[in-house]
Amino acid sequence: MQSRVNVAVMIGSGVPAMLQAQGQRACWVVLVDGERRGTAFASRAEALECQAAWLQQLAKGYAA
Repeated sequence: MQSRVNVAVMIGSGVPAMLQAQGQRACWVVLVDGERRGTAFASRAEALECQAAWLQQLAKGYAA
């Protein structure tokens, strides 16, 4: 079974306090099969990089 890796946005009170203190009102997270993995990212670009890394890692597991 192949895993799904998605990027989701969190807005308002879902944003971690550390990012809120920096003025962030939105953040992005990576979901693997619907479960949050890792940290919240201040930019979508960072989250997309993390998503690509997850996809690469999972592809290695499927090839084994």
